[in-house]
Amino acid sequence: MLELIKADITTLDVDAIVNAANAALSGGGGVDQAIHRAAGPELLTACRALGRCPPGDAVVTPGFKLKARYVIHAVGPVWDGGEKGEPALLERVYERAFTLAKQNDVRSIAFPAISAGAYRFPPSVAAELALRVMQQHESSFERVIACLYDDQLLAEYVRTHRRLR
Repeated sequence: MLELIKADITTLDVDAIVNAANAALSGGGGVDQAIHRAAGPELLTACRALGRCPPGDAVVTPGFKLKARYVIHAVGPVWDGGEKGEPALLERVYERAFTLAKQNDVRSIAFPAISAGAYRFPPSVAAELALRVMQQHESSFERVIACLYDDQLLAEYVRTHRRLR
C-alpha cells in the first residue's frame, strides 16, 4: 500500500527509511542532516567506511538509533534544466533503493522527496517520477510511504498520485 504523509521521516516505525544523501554520504543538510542527527554518530562512521556514492545510486547502512533497521542512502541528481539526464538518474535512484530494500528483506519503507529540496528538482517532476516507481513496487511491500516535509509538497504528491491512478 502506498501512503502519502507529512511527517518527520526519522520518527517512522518502518524497516527502512531512505535518505536523500549527498555523494559524500556526509550528512549535509535537510533530511540528510536530520537522519544523521537522529541516528547518532555511528551513522557517519558507517557512511565514511562506504566512501562515496554517485548520483543515481544508493547504499545501505544500519539505522543505529532510529526506529528503522536500515537507512538507504540514495543520491539523487541536482536539477540543471532536465536536459542532462536528471530525470533518468532520479528514476534510477528510486529503483536502486527498492532493489536494496528487497535484498535486505525490508517490508516497509519510507522515502523523502529525493532531489526536490536543495537539489532544485521541480516538485511536479520529482513527484511524478517518484510515484511512478513507487506504484510499480508497492505490491512487493507491506507499506511504501512518501514522507513529505511540508504541506505544499504533500499537495503536489497527492495531485500527482490522483492523476496517475
